[in-house]
Amino acid sequence: MEQEEIIRQIDVRSVMTRSSLPVGGYSVNPYVGCPHACKYCYASFMKRFTGHTEPWGTFLDVKHWKPIDNPHKYDGQRVVIGSVTDGYNPYEKDFLRTRRLLEELQGSQAEILVCTKSDLVLRDVDLLKQFPRVTVSWSINTLDETFRADMDRAVSIERRLEAMREVYQAGIRTVCFISPIFPGITEVKAIIERVKDFTDLIWMENLNLRGQFKGTIMSYIREKYPELYPLYEQIYNHRKTDYWQALEHEMAAYAAQHGFPYRVNDLPYGRSEKGHPTLVNYFYHEKIRLNPR
Repeated sequence: MEQEEIIRQIDVRSVMTRSSLPVGGYSVNPYVGCPHACKYCYASFMKRFTGHTEPWGTFLDVKHWKPIDNPHKYDGQRVVIGSVTDGYNPYEKDFLRTRRLLEELQGSQAEILVCTKSDLVLRDVDLLKQFPRVTVSWSINTLDETFRADMDRAVSIERRLEAMREVYQAGIRTVCFISPIFPGITEVKAIIERVKDFTDLIWMENLNLRGQFKGTIMSYIREKYPELYPLYEQIYNHRKTDYWQALEHEMAAYAAQHGFPYRVNDLPYGRSEKGHPTLVNYFYHEKIRLNPR
């Protein structure tokens, strides 16, 4: 039986936080916690700053902040909505925190980047279209709904794909974030083929196991994909990078073969030619960079 979710409302001085992410600018999270409860969620580390003792994914703090009285303060800044939560989690339908944020930023020249696993973002297309630079990114790391349901409680992959198509057709730049890539499970090329006609960029990032969820994922692989467990042992217990090196070379060759622009650790802006999205490699390769072959 799933644990009942704990919802509380909190007052905060500001919802805008300077970002330490590579994408820079401001990081904005209208909620604390996330009911999507992704088993691999790196943001679960946030729990130790919240005062919550409940499992990650079972609580949600709804933020109330003082109105943003000078949206032009953020002109030219990238504003990332949903770095450690999903601003379009199911409760956004009732609390409208993300919509309020977009309303308060109207008139600014901020660059908006929404990161989500939801199709609720369709509700706010009217506001998003008012910004001069705006991107909506969906996390999609499988086309298998059974595996998806094992990993998170967000909407189905089909709903995400349809939302991506509708936002793209509305003239808004879209990203398919293939993350995290599960070795031997995530079919990267199949996902690209599915989304290539309605996305501008495809970001690819590997599964990085650390913290409390490493044991959860390793146990899951051992139970559900025993044939892959030795591979996961090599990658995550012995820190072998061969798999990621091979995938990196494979995706570079695939991009060249199909005429997809290919970047490494970059965040280009702009729209791509339909059917030819830009592929961006965000693989975690510290060892490879330090010891190139």
